[in-house]
Amino acid sequence: MTRNGLRADLVAGITVALVLVPQSMAYAQLAGLPVVYGLYSSFIPVIIASLWGSSSQLHTGPVAMLSLMSAAALIPLANPGSASFIELSIMLALMVGVLRLLLGLLSLGAIVNMLSSPVIVGFTNAAALIIGLSQLSKVLGVPFPRTESYLADLWRVLRQVSDTHLPTLAFALGTWLLIAGLRRYRPSLPGVLFAVILATLASAFISFENKTTVKSIQIADPVLLSKMIKLDSAQKRMEEITTELASLSRHADVVERDGDLTAVAGAAEVRSGIPALEFEQAQKKREMIQLGLELHHLKLREVEQPDSEALYFAEDNTPDTRAEQGKIWRFQGVSDGKVTLSAGGDVVGIIPAGLPSFQTPVVQWDLVLALLPAALVMALIGFMEATSISKAIATDTGERVSANKELIGQGLANIAGSFFSAFTVSGSFSRSAVAARSGAKTGLFAIISALAVVLVLLFFTEYLYHLPQAVLAVIVMMAVFSLIRIKPLVQAWKVDKVGALTGVITFVATLVMAPAIANGILIGVGLTILICLVRTMKPRADIVSRKPDGTLGGIQANNLTPISEHFVPVRFDGSLTFVNVAYFEDIILEALSDFPKARAILVVGSAINEIDASGEEKVREVAERLQQRGVKLMFSGLKHQVRRLLERAGVVELLGREAFFPDKETALRSLCMTYGECTEGSTRQPRLNEAPS
Repeated sequence: MTRNGLRADLVAGITVALVLVPQSMAYAQLAGLPVVYGLYSSFIPVIIASLWGSSSQLHTGPVAMLSLMSAAALIPLANPGSASFIELSIMLALMVGVLRLLLGLLSLGAIVNMLSSPVIVGFTNAAALIIGLSQLSKVLGVPFPRTESYLADLWRVLRQVSDTHLPTLAFALGTWLLIAGLRRYRPSLPGVLFAVILATLASAFISFENKTTVKSIQIADPVLLSKMIKLDSAQKRMEEITTELASLSRHADVVERDGDLTAVAGAAEVRSGIPALEFEQAQKKREMIQLGLELHHLKLREVEQPDSEALYFAEDNTPDTRAEQGKIWRFQGVSDGKVTLSAGGDVVGIIPAGLPSFQTPVVQWDLVLALLPAALVMALIGFMEATSISKAIATDTGERVSANKELIGQGLANIAGSFFSAFTVSGSFSRSAVAARSGAKTGLFAIISALAVVLVLLFFTEYLYHLPQAVLAVIVMMAVFSLIRIKPLVQAWKVDKVGALTGVITFVATLVMAPAIANGILIGVGLTILICLVRTMKPRADIVSRKPDGTLGGIQANNLTPISEHFVPVRFDGSLTFVNVAYFEDIILEALSDFPKARAILVVGSAINEIDASGEEKVREVAERLQQRGVKLMFSGLKHQVRRLLERAGVVELLGREAFFPDKETALRSLCMTYGECTEGSTRQPRLNEAPS
């Protein structure tokens, strides 16, 4: 590498790191994890992907889409931020990595073609809205309840607008103005980094967090205290239920795997207790959400006591003589009889210093099958993101991108990362674009950015304590809202209305089914495959005639006069395989029904690219049925490989070599001469400047 190339990679690596550090922390929270796991995921995976991937300017690490999908897949199984949730996030990263690696080793990169462009756009738009609006609660400073319905959760957030914490909103608006302003007027400056630094300094200066923990006996309002005790009890019971469910499932699996038929029956009996626990779990979750929202809505006033600890009353229930005294607090949480109150906003808090240690991921085998669909979708979506970014960059650099090599690189990055406490990662569009603009030459820039993260983990985590959560929320929102694209769907509607409708259905399904957004794209893929199958089963097939310009067109579509009553030209625009041979037969018989005087059916077969055993059998069967009625089956314009297969199967000998014409014009002239009575202009060929049919 030249000195100039090394300098370019050094500058690009540092520039990307300035974006990577705050982004990775924000995406960790989006994944339901403590922010430090975003930094862990920006270390080893970045280096591995850089060494094994195919694109020298692709930057791998935490991304918004997969972070949300990871959280959505795991929330039904564990509480966000808990030790179990962290274990499952790391296990999911391992699963995604193994799937990508297998796809790459088996050279199955083309499998991503199952995702049509409208489906991808519809899913991306919905996911961007879900990701961005999920951060609205942090911008407003209100709780975001996580249930099985994202839209219901969002509605609960909107109903809390009156409870907006104004200083939190001010930090969010200030961050947006600063980043947007620098992006427009000084794009060379790292606006995200400036926003993080300034917001952190301002937060520390004004003591933005301002939290306190009090004993439950200090809550003087009996109604409030009762609700807090209920919430504390519900939280403890939820943890117990989660542990019980996991224990029952593992125990049943062990008994079933190692025992005889009696043991299998015993395992079924063990599992019979699971539905009741799941029902109780759902009830407790609803109770926790309702109590949490009610408690956060109320304001508590602190009342100092002369000879004891302060007491806290609901603001509208404070003793009259002290109604104007004391600070206003909001309920933040309760645990083991201790109540956390806040008079400020949420900050990042304590970030553990030091590098992640090497440890084998915990694999919960009883949950592997449950997480497999989400892992497969995440593997494909992440790969699609990475390859599309790589190809976009390659158009400028001329670099050759190997989809299978990229799969291997991304797979190894996730597998290696899971041994160092990383969650699922993929190629980042925003950071790769920054690298390209900064002049990155090789993958060394990514390694430099990872080393910068190492420095942050070792020396700077304590300085991020006061970073407001609202700032990270705005960073996520600005990143994902830029992914929303309407124009491709509008353009698709002009070209392929069915395909565009599939994209719209994917968009709606993803929104409605959120947070399980993987189901949305599975619906889109299913519809795409179904439409493709229907189109393959029923390719375009028309009885054709001459149009005024001399080309051939469908009789019904163009309201044309038939060429002749004694022979019928039929255009069949599809291969003759098992999926559509029945439709081929229907078209031929329909043509014979419409023209009972016909003595020949000409199949214009220039679009028949292949024929299988079912197709050959059907051609033979149809030809024999037509011969019984005194009608000949003929073909024009068959491709060499199709004609050769028909010769090998004896179909050419059955029909006679005179039934096969090199092109449709030769066939029409010959048939008009043989049967006569062709309409005027039937034998005329199109002019050179006229498009063929």
